[in-house]
Amino acid sequence: MLVEAGKIVAVSTRDEEFADATIIDATQQYVSPGFVDIHVHGGAGHDFMDGTIEAFLAIAKLHARHGTTAMLPTTLSASPEELEATLSAYESAVTSNHDGAAFIGMHLEGPYFAMAQRGAQDPRYIRNPDPAEYEAVLSRAPFIKRWSAAPELPGALRFGDVMLQHNVLPAAAHTDAIYEDVVKAFDHGFTLATHLYSGMSGVTRRNAFRYAGMIESAFIIDDMDVEIIADGVHLPSPFLKLIFKIKGPDRIALITDAMRAAGLPPAPSMLGSLKHGLAVIVEDEVAKLPDRSSFAGSVATADRLVRTMIGPGGVSLHDAVTMMSATPSRIMGAQNKGMIKSGMDADIVIFNDDIRIDKTIVGGRVIYDRLG
Repeated sequence: MLVEAGKIVAVSTRDEEFADATIIDATQQYVSPGFVDIHVHGGAGHDFMDGTIEAFLAIAKLHARHGTTAMLPTTLSASPEELEATLSAYESAVTSNHDGAAFIGMHLEGPYFAMAQRGAQDPRYIRNPDPAEYEAVLSRAPFIKRWSAAPELPGALRFGDVMLQHNVLPAAAHTDAIYEDVVKAFDHGFTLATHLYSGMSGVTRRNAFRYAGMIESAFIIDDMDVEIIADGVHLPSPFLKLIFKIKGPDRIALITDAMRAAGLPPAPSMLGSLKHGLAVIVEDEVAKLPDRSSFAGSVATADRLVRTMIGPGGVSLHDAVTMMSATPSRIMGAQNKGMIKSGMDADIVIFNDDIRIDKTIVGGRVIYDRLG
């Protein structure tokens, strides 16, 4: 593989001669497209909701060590002031990010959610879609690429239409929708299910009649993409196998949904900003609310997701990597990422049989070297 000026310019079975090239020998290792995480909140003791450049850069650097080369920093339901601080920090961090996974846009998770499906989202901020609010946010932040909301809420279909007008992907999340709601929402742009099984309805009963929920709807609608927290805790082996059997690698994006405790030893932590976030505990390799009533985000990194899908998930390395690179890139319209071929961004990961990262390369630059 020959890389020049941040791009892959040749992939061949023979040596590519190029004067003064830096040679990286990956003998006995795998060379993979860089991992693309389209739903991540934090790591290394920081959360994007901290609203600081320091937090953005530290999180990007931590996840790069585990193979992530591109990410969508993700928010939580919060006050307008906290959201503004996070958006401002993103703008500054994009130009200062030289040693971590690249930022390819923001993902807003909330605040337009079903209260009964809020999970660890702060109930103080959950509300129905407000056109004046979300249109002002979109006008102020053109780098928003995705916004997760509950599609059954009053005004959610108009919300989806406005998202599409701004080239933002509306995703179904923290929702009590039934099949009939989801079918309508799909036609208004809700083509992605946010962290499938987490914070969403399954089969429900109303007046003794059964209704398919968001989970079943995502399975029924062939063209709906899903993302899964493949840490082996949020979704144990049978669920990973079921989702893969129904949706396949081209419709599944692996996500970390990592919070600030990712990359740290188990200890009490905070979901969301340090100032206004929710206290959580970390045990059993996952974050939980202190009363253990709900998970509160994962502490996973992308390499763990790939290992989990190969092990408990029972899929091939090729399919696991596809779900961690090509599929999320396609979902987010990142046309130059997620594959190794001429003309693509030189975002590359080198790892061994255990998916232990040896090198992470972003835009043709080695930003992490296990031995360096």
